[in-house]
Amino acid sequence: MSRLWVTGYRSYELGVFGDKDPKELVIKNVIENNLKQAIEDGVDWIITGGQMGVEQWTVEVAEQLKEEYPDEFQISMMLPFKEFGNQWNEQNQMKLSQNINKVDFSASVSNDPYKSPMQLRAYQDFMLNHTDRAILIYDVDNPGKTQYDYEQIKRFSEIHDYDYHLIDFDELQEAANEYQNNLNNFEE
Repeated sequence: MSRLWVTGYRSYELGVFGDKDPKELVIKNVIENNLKQAIEDGVDWIITGGQMGVEQWTVEVAEQLKEEYPDEFQISMMLPFKEFGNQWNEQNQMKLSQNINKVDFSASVSNDPYKSPMQLRAYQDFMLNHTDRAILIYDVDNPGKTQYDYEQIKRFSEIHDYDYHLIDFDELQEAANEYQNNLNNFEE
């Protein structure tokens, strides 16, 4: 069994505030290309969290890939604690709920509502110990909340056989340029 953890920036950290934002389309395209490669390399489970941004986009992209790869993989959304997302506005809560309903498995690592940062640390430990590698859409020169996951993944990989791939802003810019070129070629 091969399990992949996908995480990255929150949507607001990228300045993405709507479903039709071109940045979201480019990032979803990058996620799709990386997930396809992972599936073809034998990933059985795509595991992510419930944060708005890269994590929820991963669920949406993976769900679409089920049409192309119907029996090759399953999707899991792991939440750090019970009642995760309850403080979000109604629209974001609804989107989280819709994504939870799309996955093959979802659960909270902690059975308690948020109490302390230790629950987030326990979530990281859970993810590291229940996955074999990770993809992070994260640029070390532009810190965000994913910095904490990145630092844990980096430390973990130094003492365990655990690979990770960082997709930084340079790679995202290349993808944006390629995406725009493909749009221009399609329109001609």
